[in-house]
Amino acid sequence: MGLIGRRGFVVTAAGALAGLTTAGGAAARTVSDAAARTSGGGQAAKREFRGMWLATVGNRDWPSQPGQTAARQRTELLAYLDTAVERRLNAVVFQVRPTADALWPSPYEPWTQYLTGVQGQDPGWDPLRTAVREAHRRALELHAWFNPYRVANHTDPSRLIETHPARQHPEWTVAYGGKLYYNPGIPQVRRFVQDAMMDAVVRYDIDAVHFDDYFYPYPVPDQVFDDDATFARYGGGFTDKAAWRRDNINRLVQEMSARVKAAKKHVRFGISPFGVWRNATTDPLGSRTAAGVQTYDDLHADTRHWVKEGWIDYVVPQVYWNMGFPAADYSALVPWWADVASSTGVDLYIGEALYKVGVPGQPEAWHDPAELSRHLTYAKRYATVRGHCFFSAMEVVADPLGAMTTVVADHYPTRVRPPG
Repeated sequence: MGLIGRRGFVVTAAGALAGLTTAGGAAARTVSDAAARTSGGGQAAKREFRGMWLATVGNRDWPSQPGQTAARQRTELLAYLDTAVERRLNAVVFQVRPTADALWPSPYEPWTQYLTGVQGQDPGWDPLRTAVREAHRRALELHAWFNPYRVANHTDPSRLIETHPARQHPEWTVAYGGKLYYNPGIPQVRRFVQDAMMDAVVRYDIDAVHFDDYFYPYPVPDQVFDDDATFARYGGGFTDKAAWRRDNINRLVQEMSARVKAAKKHVRFGISPFGVWRNATTDPLGSRTAAGVQTYDDLHADTRHWVKEGWIDYVVPQVYWNMGFPAADYSALVPWWADVASSTGVDLYIGEALYKVGVPGQPEAWHDPAELSRHLTYAKRYATVRGHCFFSAMEVVADPLGAMTTVVADHYPTRVRPPG
C-alpha cells in the first residue's frame, strides 16, 4: 500500500494514550555508556537503532487532538518519550514540519494547525525545544522529521494563513490528488524549503534530520502533476521529464546533506523511503518484487543512488510487508537493501509496520503477534542491518496483540546506544 495510507493517516491517538505512564524513572533519564551494557560480565552491548516515528500530521499520534492546553500537550508528549524508554528504544523520529508549517517558532513558516486548530496561532510553548531536551534527559536521540514539499491536505490556497509562503507565492504550488504541493522543479522552492528546515538544525540540538517517502507525490489515477511549464523553463539539458524530476530530488538531497554537515558535522541526515526502489522486472538491479509503486519511476526518488553516493548517513526503507507477501516479501527486500548499503558507510535500519498488526483486512500474518519479532530475527542474518524503526508511536503505546511486547522480550533485553 506504500505510504499513501501510512503517513497520510488522519487518525487520532485518543484512547491509545489510556494507561500510558508519565514516570520515566530516574534510571531511564540517566542512561550512560555503563548503563547501556549487557549483564554478562560488563561486555558492552552491540549498538543498534531502536526507533519509533512520532507523527503529528492530522494529529495521527500527537497531540491527540488540536486545541488542548500547552500543559496537556506537553504531558502527552512526555508520556510518549517515557514509553519509548519502557520499550527499550533509543530514538524518536518526531515530525516537526508536517505540512509546510512548524512545531517551533519559525521565521519562515507558520505554527502548525495540529497544535491549536488554527494555522499560525502560537501554542504558548515550543514543542521542538521541549522534545529535544526531554528526549536527551531520557538518553533518547531526537530525529527531526521534515516533509519537504507537502503544503496542505487540501487544494485551496485561501484556506492557508494570509502570510503563508505558499499563499504569497501561488506560482510555487501544484494541486494534485486533492492536496497542495510545492513544485520541486522550481529552484527557489528547493532553496526555500531547505532554509525553512535548516532553521531548526541551526537553532536546536537535534541529533538528525529525517525525510520520509514523500518527494514527488504518489501517483493518482487519471491525474497529472502539472509541471510542464516548469520543465520548459528549468529543464534545459533534459529531454526526459522523469530524469529531470529525479535530478530535482537528487539536488534537494545532496544540497541538504551538505548544508546540514556545514552547519553541524555531528547532526546526521537520514531518509525513510518507500521499500521498493525498482522491481527486478523493470531493472536488473532491482529487488525480487512486483510492487505497484517504484520510487525511482513513480516518486522520482533514486533512493539507491543516494545510498551509493553516501549523501545520507542512514536509510530506513519502509519494508511494510510480511514475510512471504507475494508482491513485496520482507525476506526479499531486507537482503536487497543490505546489499545496497554494504560497504557504503550508510547505516541501514528497517522500517517496521507495527501499525498493520491486528488490523482487519490485513494479511493473516499480521494477526500473529510474533510476525514482527520474526522480522527482527530474520534481519539479524545481515550484518549491514543496524536496527529498526516502528510506525508508529500510537501503536508502540497500544501494543496491538502484544506484538511490541514480544519484540522487546525477544530482542531488547536491555537498553543500548544507537549507532554513532
